[in-house]
Amino acid sequence: MQIHYFHTSETVPEVRSPGEGGPDAAVVVDVLRATTTIAWALANGAEAVQAFAALEELDRAAAAWPVERRLRAGERGGQRVEGYDLGNSPVAVTPERVGGCRLFMSTTNGTRSLQRVRRVPLLLTACLPNRAAVARRLVERDCRQVWIVGSGWEGAYSLEDSLAAGAVASAAIELAVSPHREVGCGNDEMLAALALWQQWRHDTETCLRVASHGLRLQRLGDHDADFLCCAAVDTLDVVPTQVEPGVLRAV
Repeated sequence: MQIHYFHTSETVPEVRSPGEGGPDAAVVVDVLRATTTIAWALANGAEAVQAFAALEELDRAAAAWPVERRLRAGERGGQRVEGYDLGNSPVAVTPERVGGCRLFMSTTNGTRSLQRVRRVPLLLTACLPNRAAVARRLVERDCRQVWIVGSGWEGAYSLEDSLAAGAVASAAIELAVSPHREVGCGNDEMLAALALWQQWRHDTETCLRVASHGLRLQRLGDHDADFLCCAAVDTLDVVPTQVEPGVLRAV
């Protein structure tokens, strides 16, 4: 398995089929907070999470869904979009709130990354809580070319997404014990992400808090519960998986 890491959707090359040298799997990470929220929503009983880059597209799709089984989750600039049911907080997607519902979700950064690689045959989302579960899925599927795609902040690098990329790759290396399942870094960005994980693996919450987006969230208000949730490692077994374009389920 060769794992490449791309900091943001803007740095991702054109997606080609595996037969043409493209990836057979892609993993999108947006630690603060989209992919953490997606994982917890599905773990807590959401029927699916449908991701949109644009709010207008989200609204049109949600309007066609039964009112009692839909929730609109919108975030821009770290804050909930006015009039929407939810923002982008993993602690808000409780079983009582999301059970049996489909989340129609659009965030500042993460949903754009999902859209960029939606043509990849196996598309997963990862965060620190489910990083080992995602790595296990990649190893079990015997994936050969894997792209991990960070979400960044409005096109810029983010520390926390690189931390999660390194965490997923580290777990894959540990799981691929067979000589026929060796895991290697496909680019320098992946190697750097692994080094970052080794530096912060025992203090992930501090890493999230000192990152620029972490500082931004702290300026917006009290997000202590979100930080604690997003920084937890290996607390979830759920693997959000694209089952049709833009639709993620726990499969």
